[in-house]
Amino acid sequence: MRQGKAKAAVAVPRAKCYGAHMDFSRFEPDRSGERRRRFRAIPLRTLLPNLITLLALCAGLTGVRLAIEGKLEWAVAAIVFAAMLDGVDGRVARMLKGTSRFGAELDSLADFFNFGVAPALILYFWGLQELGNAGWIAAMVFAICAGLRLARFNVMIDDPDRPAWAANFFVGMPAPGGAIAALLPIYIALLGMPRFSLFVPLVFVYTLAIAALMVSRLPVFSGKRVGKRVPPEMVLPVFVLVVAFFALLIAYPWLVLTTGTLLYLASLPFGLIAYRNYQRADEAVKAAQAVAAAPAAGGEAAASPPPAPSGEGDRPVRLN
Repeated sequence: MRQGKAKAAVAVPRAKCYGAHMDFSRFEPDRSGERRRRFRAIPLRTLLPNLITLLALCAGLTGVRLAIEGKLEWAVAAIVFAAMLDGVDGRVARMLKGTSRFGAELDSLADFFNFGVAPALILYFWGLQELGNAGWIAAMVFAICAGLRLARFNVMIDDPDRPAWAANFFVGMPAPGGAIAALLPIYIALLGMPRFSLFVPLVFVYTLAIAALMVSRLPVFSGKRVGKRVPPEMVLPVFVLVVAFFALLIAYPWLVLTTGTLLYLASLPFGLIAYRNYQRADEAVKAAQAVAAAPAAGGEAAASPPPAPSGEGDRPVRLN
């Protein structure tokens, strides 16, 4: 009897473990996760702006190689080409509605190299190396300031307190403009200007000045809202001006770049004046709103009963 009970006691857990109705679903692999991990197809409108950014990065890398090989004219042309592509990729992304976080990060990294590292190396291989360590310090400061400028730009994009009119201005000289402006001594040299004894030291000071403008708080016209809408009567003149500009740039590149850079530097004070005018107008609007809100607040105060004099509010009412 004891053996039979023992067998029965053993048989029960065996039936529980190996019963026909046991659920083994928890041991099966979860294949729903594999379906969730499949990537969606990326539309071409998202890829095209990133391809333009990568093309600009290739131009910057090629510019550094050309500078090392001593082909200075082509090195400068590569940086100018990268700046043109940088002005196109963002507009293409907005027109195609292909903006993405990935594209923004890629554009920032490409801008740091194309307009920070590459121009600094070109200036160093061209003339700053004659100053030894001082020339290398100037090149490093320029590249670092370009990186800081881009980092501040990325942070300020998400600032909810910025007024709408602030989108018309950059805070500090933008990195592409700083790169084109920093190469001005090379344009002048390629025009045939002979070097004098203080030419390279002046280039050293000029490079540091452009670097300081990039990290400064100087308001600079952004030009982002230019060219979004063209009146019908201005379509043909715009075509003619664009074709004429590129024809002059190809025929007289160093003269056009020198003139354009000098005009750009001369326009910086006008950006500051326009920014202050916007600030004054904004402050005037806020002051007018405050004055308009003051009578309403005063009316509410008059409608409310006056406060009881001190010491009388707690006295009981006297009966006559």
